[in-house]
Amino acid sequence: MDSEYRIWEQDLAQLVHELCRIESRLPLGVLVLGGSMSEVVGEPIGSAHNLPLARRLVTAVLEALPDTVSLAIQGCEHINRALVVERRVQEQYHWDLVDVWPVPEAGGSLAAAAMEQYQDPVVVASVRAEAGLDVGQTLIGMHLEPVAVPVRLSIRQIGGAVVTAARCRPPLIGGHRAQYGKAKNVPKEIIATRTRVK
Repeated sequence: MDSEYRIWEQDLAQLVHELCRIESRLPLGVLVLGGSMSEVVGEPIGSAHNLPLARRLVTAVLEALPDTVSLAIQGCEHINRALVVERRVQEQYHWDLVDVWPVPEAGGSLAAAAMEQYQDPVVVASVRAEAGLDVGQTLIGMHLEPVAVPVRLSIRQIGGAVVTAARCRPPLIGGHRAQYGKAKNVPKEIIATRTRVK
């Protein structure tokens, strides 16, 4: 079992490295992580809580994250998919606090492990993250910025859990004539109207 745990730790750390290296027009400040330890060990979601495994996976993710990226760990539906974050991150983004203490049976093992391992943990109702990693189809989409773009990473499963990942981009508006990102071949008359002094 310990050898499996080590492989899962390494695989999850690898996924975090890959996801954080993907470029996007939306800078990466927050990564949301959802995960089912039951699914990782090959059982149906919610049926096999595993706090020791969760502790190891949270440690692996925290060590793999760049210093510039904050981690929000999603709890299960029993706490309305609230998330554990560091208090300084909650204060930075002004996310709404909720009053709950996640435990494996109500909140999930990952959220419970985060409550133990974070320096000053708090629980918030929701976040708007620029990237997400879902281990075991726990449905993290409600906490991602629009628009979430699925990304393929080198590892598709952690143990028995399917891995889904996303990076987010700003919505594209304006229709077929609009230009996005670093627009090329913009007509000179449009540039002139943008730079004209009024």
